[in-house]
Amino acid sequence: MRFKGLTKGFFILILLVVTLAFFNIITPYYSAILWAAILAVIFQPLKNRLRDRIAGRNGIASLLTVLIICLIVFTPLAIILSSLAFEANTVYTKLQDNNTQFPVVVADLIAHLPSWAQQFLADHDLNNATQIQQQLSQVALKSGQYLAGSAFLIGKSTFSFTINFGVMLYLLFFLLKDGPYIVNQALESLPLSRYVKHHLFAKFAAVSRATVKGTVVIGVIQGILGGIGFWIAGIDGSVLWGALMAFLSLVPAVGSAIIWVPAAIFLFATSQIWQGFFLVGFFVIIVGLVDNLLRPVLVGKDTKMPDYLVLISTLGGLEIYGINGFVIGPLIAALFLACWNLLSGKDHQGNADELDDEFIEEGRQPPES
Repeated sequence: MRFKGLTKGFFILILLVVTLAFFNIITPYYSAILWAAILAVIFQPLKNRLRDRIAGRNGIASLLTVLIICLIVFTPLAIILSSLAFEANTVYTKLQDNNTQFPVVVADLIAHLPSWAQQFLADHDLNNATQIQQQLSQVALKSGQYLAGSAFLIGKSTFSFTINFGVMLYLLFFLLKDGPYIVNQALESLPLSRYVKHHLFAKFAAVSRATVKGTVVIGVIQGILGGIGFWIAGIDGSVLWGALMAFLSLVPAVGSAIIWVPAAIFLFATSQIWQGFFLVGFFVIIVGLVDNLLRPVLVGKDTKMPDYLVLISTLGGLEIYGINGFVIGPLIAALFLACWNLLSGKDHQGNADELDDEFIEEGRQPPES
């Protein structure tokens, strides 16, 4: 004898258990899956153009797109990391040979701090020039070792990195090749209205594309400008500091200031007045203008989120998910707003985002064997 609803409820229980088990299996590769999906979204238009040029051969176009991604993304990244390792080694050598005034200047500044601050620094062995120099040397050495190891990850990385990188490229190929069909099957399985499904997926694609493209463009520009500014000011390791600024630009509004503000203080403390004023003016006016003009256009416009929400979600994402958080944080925030706007009626069938007709039509076609 079967009770009413028992069969359906038991099936839902099985579905829940199997789904949780599946996500538990793929959790170790969530970064590879995430970046494969994001790169597929970003480079889907390029794949379509290549496919049109080679008589509709979708598989070959997808393979060519993966090769292009490797050439324009991963190869330059390995070269940049090699240069950073060299710069970090140079800074470490100068610290070891005492060819820099930085530890002495910091020690002089410490002498003017309140007693409680001096005691705190003394408890952490940072109250004289020699100890500061040793600490800086260790930081520079560890940074150099990390960058040197990162520069050669492709050639001699750990087994885990190799597997994740291979999984990402493998998934990227199939997402480029069969992405519309996979998305169509996923959307068809969701028990939601058509416009709701399309709106949420369109929001996912738009935010992913805007966040990655915008952040990368802004980071590269800020890194280049920062390196030029440090070079003009005569600060050693301009390539290293510029690269750190590019990385810290992931954090809106305050990222690059973590590097240039201490540098400006150092210049003023060592009586390099014009260099200090130049650095402050250069970063406040030039670099700040770039961030304030480009970030709303490249990130805020497509995500349709206010700057403060982009900042908070980015910081929270970085705190929870690490480097992947600069995408996951704004993505979750955007989907959060989209869901509540749909629930409140602000977003409805009349103004919801729609997927491209060509993408939908392609998704209805079975994938090539």
